[in-house]
Amino acid sequence: MTIDESAPLTGPVPAAGAGLDLASRARADGVRFILAMFVDLAGKPCAKLVPIEAIDELLADGVGFAGYAVGAIGQVPSDPDLIAIPDPASYTPLPWVKEGLALVHCDPHVEGVPWHFAPRVILKAQLAAARSRRLELFAGAEIEYFLVTRGPDGALGLADPRDVAPRPCYDARGLTRMYDHLTEVSTAMNALGWANYANDHEDANGQFEQNFAYADALTTADRVITARYLISVLAERRGMTATYMPKPFADRTGSGLHLHLSLWHDGTPLFPAGDAAAPFGLSDIARRFLAGVLEHAPALQSVLAPTVNSYKRTGATSTRSGATWSPNRATYGGNDRTHYVRIPDHNRIELRGGDGSANPYLAMTAALAAGLDGIERALDPGGPGPGPGADADADAGTGGPARSQLPPTLLHAVEALGADPVIAAGLDAAGPGVAAYFAALKRDEFFEWHAGVGPWEHDRYLTAF
Repeated sequence: MTIDESAPLTGPVPAAGAGLDLASRARADGVRFILAMFVDLAGKPCAKLVPIEAIDELLADGVGFAGYAVGAIGQVPSDPDLIAIPDPASYTPLPWVKEGLALVHCDPHVEGVPWHFAPRVILKAQLAAARSRRLELFAGAEIEYFLVTRGPDGALGLADPRDVAPRPCYDARGLTRMYDHLTEVSTAMNALGWANYANDHEDANGQFEQNFAYADALTTADRVITARYLISVLAERRGMTATYMPKPFADRTGSGLHLHLSLWHDGTPLFPAGDAAAPFGLSDIARRFLAGVLEHAPALQSVLAPTVNSYKRTGATSTRSGATWSPNRATYGGNDRTHYVRIPDHNRIELRGGDGSANPYLAMTAALAAGLDGIERALDPGGPGPGPGADADADAGTGGPARSQLPPTLLHAVEALGADPVIAAGLDAAGPGVAAYFAALKRDEFFEWHAGVGPWEHDRYLTAF
């Protein structure tokens, strides 16, 4: 729920393997196997295990995958192989998972060309578009997750059965009971140079968050994927499941993926106004970026909240703790966590619409596309909006436009994506057809859920007539 708000943004944290020869580094670290990893559009981590003896071949030629078998990555069975080309700067040793194991993030290629349906390739293309304007995006990410177990009957329960307090957020006892898991993750993050600075019990029973320092957007997206993998594997070792599902329990707060965003130019942050009288201390370029995010919020949600379950989180009206922490309208405000965009200080904006199912590469791509459009069109965010319980038109009285409600379901979000050429162009940054393919996947996902019959219908309709 928090990010390092006491420390000023002074510059990015470099990638752990930047500037180093991958083969030499891996051998010096005693690495015996490397996970050559990438994710599909749904965020599924895909990898092959490459022995150190084949590292020269990995670096020179990449490693092949049957693309259709990967999942949501824009291929059919007859298509040529995906060739995953490693990015040496993303090299990450993982002795906490297995002694002698390391990971490297890859960019899938097809017939020698970066595959434009690959999320990491898409983000790199959007970042290149920003760099053409001499702008660079930096990002921090808050990873929230539940630690759960499943009984013999499949019932979902908490990994800590004593975590039953009605207001468990920040509870020192619940935090201490998960000490071994949390500290192992923290130790790994710090050893990798991520600068983990806080680990806390979140608002829901069984829910936790682990924070690390911000960096350039690509590095942060890579670290989110690595962290999810690391947390999941270490939890499994203790008989638990770490889930990033947005809302696994109907009566409890859901899990977010909040993004803290800032633009830089030649090592200089552009969001501080340098004028104490400026609204929230934000520069004109920051306000325009903010306005773009608000303008495109409905379509953004198709990427930030990309599952059926996501809308059980944003549509929640109450939880056991008394708050949902999930925005349902595209408003902004100061240090106020009920808004879609929070402004904790003049250095950054916090985009709070994302949840644990968001693909970090696509989320940052879409947010950057929206912000750049706001800059290009010199959009004005107007005044800050009221909280989520206010009337839908109440924003008009603040001097700014009325803010739209966020989509109530995944289907509505997909329809908003189809009507928003800016967010669609962001997803198509590396090549055409991605936005339409993504929308079709998500539309099918919605109707697959809609076609099912479950307990709610049995309870409501079985003897109603």
